[in-house]
Amino acid sequence: MVVSKSPRHIVDRKVRPLVETALTDTRVVLIVGPRQAGKTTLARQLSKIDRPYITLDDAGALSAARADPVGFVRGIERAVIDEVQRAPELMLAIKESVDRDDTPGRFLLTGSANVATLPAIADSLAGRMATVSLLPFAQSEIHSTPGRLLDHLFAGEEPAVDGNVVFGDDLIELVVQGGYPEALHRSTPTRRTAWLEDYVAQILDRDVRDIANIDQLDRLPRLLNVLAEHAGQLVNHSSFGAALGLSSVTAQKYVAILERLFLVRTLEPWSSNRLSRLIKTPKLHFLDSGLLAALREDEEEALRLDRSRFGALLETFAVSELLKLASWSERRVSFSHYRTKDQDEVDIVIEDRRGRIIGIEVKASATVRPQDFRGLRQLQEAVGDRFVRGLVLHDHDRVTPFGEKLQAAPLSILWSM
Repeated sequence: MVVSKSPRHIVDRKVRPLVETALTDTRVVLIVGPRQAGKTTLARQLSKIDRPYITLDDAGALSAARADPVGFVRGIERAVIDEVQRAPELMLAIKESVDRDDTPGRFLLTGSANVATLPAIADSLAGRMATVSLLPFAQSEIHSTPGRLLDHLFAGEEPAVDGNVVFGDDLIELVVQGGYPEALHRSTPTRRTAWLEDYVAQILDRDVRDIANIDQLDRLPRLLNVLAEHAGQLVNHSSFGAALGLSSVTAQKYVAILERLFLVRTLEPWSSNRLSRLIKTPKLHFLDSGLLAALREDEEEALRLDRSRFGALLETFAVSELLKLASWSERRVSFSHYRTKDQDEVDIVIEDRRGRIIGIEVKASATVRPQDFRGLRQLQEAVGDRFVRGLVLHDHDRVTPFGEKLQAAPLSILWSM
């Protein structure tokens, strides 16, 4: 059965040790992630008498920070500053402050837009700031399990399941719920959907203005709905734009803004000189399967009766869970996808800094066939000894071998290992 938490149960966030460690040796620590993912809760837990909490969602604090950023920062020995993307002018003032006093842990910042990707900010705080991603709840956080799948697989361990496997209707329920804490606190699917719809509306109405100057703001909600119907597919900015009367260049700009707001995520194509027929187009995903389900109006009962639309939701769910596992993993990894012009594919390619690769294909069906491993076998042949593991994750309750380093496994190993 799906594990449910009491309405205000405090879930231990697995990135917290990373933040605490960074505060001991780095002047500025930035927690980035979507709104309502739990950044404020975590930041408040780490605030102290000598590290007071300040939020730029407060009108007075925001006005002061924008009007006189240097004066705002002057005199602050340590502080938590929440939602710093609302006043990016502060970043240069913080740089000047930490250059004068390089004591570790002086500023703990949170941002609901990825301000660290802005060249001016990235350059000004280079070597001074550590960035930690905090996404909505992972299933390993909800279930209080280790969440070390990537570390185990890269260490050469075989995939394994415990007795608490989620599949069938329970898997649909879990995927449609997603991971936003506030959405999970809602008592019914209807209330959860209403919260998610309000959440999107507020982000597109307010947060976009903080990070971009957009003339056609009214197009963003419609664009997000178009993207929802293309989740799990290759990015096609011309097609996205045509549906809304936008140019391909404008559509690309708008998609990049939605990505900076942590609503969508694109996976770049994996490449190799040994393979010449690879597709070189990114693939589109959403960062939360519950939000995607709400945008697509995919309800649990309808998905149980007709699972044809479940595949895109399940793939987004798997991508999101793997990104969360990577955010606190002991190793740095990159994510991409593999697809050939013959339509052979691997949904998710995970590569560590040593060039070792794990390939993951996601299937909504309970049955896995040998041909479902075709893309994984091609990837295995292309990378040779660097191939660590190939998995087809599907709606089942046990691990099934399909060749050397190739297995079909339940989706549940995303949080059971």
